[in-house]
Amino acid sequence: MYLIRLTDRLDDDRTRIVPIGATGPLSHDDGELDAEIAELAPAGLSAGTVQEFPRPLRRPAKVLLAHVGAGDEAGWRAAGAAVARALPGDEEAQVLLGEAASAEVVRGLSEGLWLGGYRYRDAREEPRTAEVDLVTSGSEAYAGSLTQAQVAARATWLARDLINTPPSIKNPDWIAEEVSGAAAKRPGASVRVLAGDELARFGGLRAVGGGSRFKPCLVELTWAPPGATTHVVLVGKGITFDSGGISIKTREGMKRMKNDMAGAAAVAAATLGAAELGLPVRITALLPLAENAVSGAAYRPGDVITHYDGTTSETTNSDAEGRLVLADALGYAAGLDPDVVIDLATLTGAAPVALGPSIAALYSDSDELATALQRAGAEAGERMWRMPLNADYHELLRSDVADRHSSPTHGGGMAALFLREFTGSYADRWAHLDIAGPAWTDTTEGELTRGGTGWGVRMLLRFLSALDRSQ
Repeated sequence: MYLIRLTDRLDDDRTRIVPIGATGPLSHDDGELDAEIAELAPAGLSAGTVQEFPRPLRRPAKVLLAHVGAGDEAGWRAAGAAVARALPGDEEAQVLLGEAASAEVVRGLSEGLWLGGYRYRDAREEPRTAEVDLVTSGSEAYAGSLTQAQVAARATWLARDLINTPPSIKNPDWIAEEVSGAAAKRPGASVRVLAGDELARFGGLRAVGGGSRFKPCLVELTWAPPGATTHVVLVGKGITFDSGGISIKTREGMKRMKNDMAGAAAVAAATLGAAELGLPVRITALLPLAENAVSGAAYRPGDVITHYDGTTSETTNSDAEGRLVLADALGYAAGLDPDVVIDLATLTGAAPVALGPSIAALYSDSDELATALQRAGAEAGERMWRMPLNADYHELLRSDVADRHSSPTHGGGMAALFLREFTGSYADRWAHLDIAGPAWTDTTEGELTRGGTGWGVRMLLRFLSALDRSQ
């Protein structure tokens, strides 16, 4: 990460960045520059538009006009990301905030600067060393907002790195090692990895991972600060590569399947971010990790699987594997005495068909929990839409040979209805987020960079921070 600092001093030797709102510049230095900008800066351009304004033989020698649209936090985030891409890798710059500064402005702008500057860590490009100062009077009042932005961005970078790592490197053990190494740097965070015979009760996880030479495991990442009174369990689907198994995918269908562990990446990164912020909320992140491969040992359509809670599922599609590993983790979560359980998964192709590529599908029986998640998502710029859990479709889960059918072919939201079967006593405090659409992007736009997006990390941190304030 390059350096972003708060200061109250202007330096004319640095590139100047001036935010432009719907009606014109949002900050002023009362000099010759103001008059030039007033003449040259068209108002009303969309948030995230950046215009370069060279001033040869004058100081500052270069000005970037950064448009923030309506001036809400999302607009500042978009402007920050666009500025990050407009700046050369080692350029020093200052954003003149002045009277436009607020906690939301500093957080949105800083998140955008860091997220827009993301590069996958194994890329062959040199790391960026740019320095950006945020200039306003009383800058120390915004130190907390800057810290929140940095932690959220750092956690999102971690999730993006995990998602973007090639499957030739990424397997269940590798993710377990990466998460364990990251947790070791955060006092109070701990990791337990269940593998081998310790997975005897995890029939879904063992079945899905049985066809791969890389054995499955369950990572249990814990942040348990003293005095915490609320326990949130986060569950993330962690299929390190999804071939579809015996129900094999097409070539096109497999191209992005290194991202099928985006849910696990998000919940792990959010938990580590919460630990870095010192949030007084107990968090347990469960990462059921497996590779869904094709071999003579792979599970078959028609198999009956016994899950962690002792119930059985008939599966007729080995490419509907995510719900099987989540079912085990949700059953395991019941023994952790949770107050809230949230699972994130790249689960179905139906979700992006219904909602497009940038909106997650939210399922929950709790109006209160659904509203809190939607509010946190709106603040973070990670949108979701609440979908129905239709009780009329429950009959479609019926199986003649098991307690339930895991992949019926008809009925909207069947994967979510299947998962709800494993929530037991906490069903009214559970939410499922299908992130199959927004977990990946094929374009670089706004705060997103082509590849894994880390969707859910910033939303979860906002949600967890709000729980902290409500205690």
